[in-house]
Amino acid sequence: MAADGIELKTADQIRAMRRAGLVVARALEAMAAAAQPGATTADLDVVARATLEAAGAQSSFLGYSPGWGMPPYPAVVCVSVNEVVVHGIPSDRVLCEGDLVSIDFGASLDGWHGDAAVTVEVGSAAPAARALSEATRQALWAGLGAARIGGRVGDVSAAVERRARQLGRFGVVRDYTGHGIGSAMHQDPDVPNYGRPRRGPVLVEGLCLAVEPMLTAGSPRTASLEDDWTVVTVDGSWAAHWEHTVALTAKGLWVLTAPDGGEAELTARGLPFGPLDD
Repeated sequence: MAADGIELKTADQIRAMRRAGLVVARALEAMAAAAQPGATTADLDVVARATLEAAGAQSSFLGYSPGWGMPPYPAVVCVSVNEVVVHGIPSDRVLCEGDLVSIDFGASLDGWHGDAAVTVEVGSAAPAARALSEATRQALWAGLGAARIGGRVGDVSAAVERRARQLGRFGVVRDYTGHGIGSAMHQDPDVPNYGRPRRGPVLVEGLCLAVEPMLTAGSPRTASLEDDWTVVTVDGSWAAHWEHTVALTAKGLWVLTAPDGGEAELTARGLPFGPLDD
């Protein structure tokens, strides 16, 4: 544990988080494949539950409540369609051709958590929707790539915002942030998707972060619906959400929720790939 109360992980603990991260990766892959026209968002929750059961893992989301009088979350996955930014509760909403669906999922295995999100097209989405999702994905990898031992959280935040601004006139959602992760799903430090470099907590070996930009096609302003969970854009513009859990190792970066550990994306950017040897 760092002096500021931020949880730092040993090599064995990071390996345990990698096992949880692979459960998350498998579940997201299965749900992305199931997000077809005519499926409901509740169908994706069924797929996620089956993945958890097969892996002997627990949901990080089911029953979760951050306090503030919010009810426990009632599902194992967040499925956010079109104007829904995050925390969409699975329901009988039917997915239609051209929809943009953000799928956010977390799993716990042996007490260690992984958390990631992808945005997928239902069938074939419009070019503007596809560009929104790709910009969000690129902003995610820019943020991940800015995480370096000796740097600061603000370096990650600034990189996310800078890449989003480079790619178009997108709204960068400020109301929701990334976070530390480990023996709990949400830990210090917060990781905003905007900000100035060289600010915030120092990045050190053993720190694990969930980086998760959310971009909109219009205003970044959001509102919560009456269920206290579902977050939508105020202007009705569409949104996208991408997320990965990353560990800072002595060798570099290990993206714990990417099937290849982030090797392809990191190598393409000339960044150090840092998996821990078994």
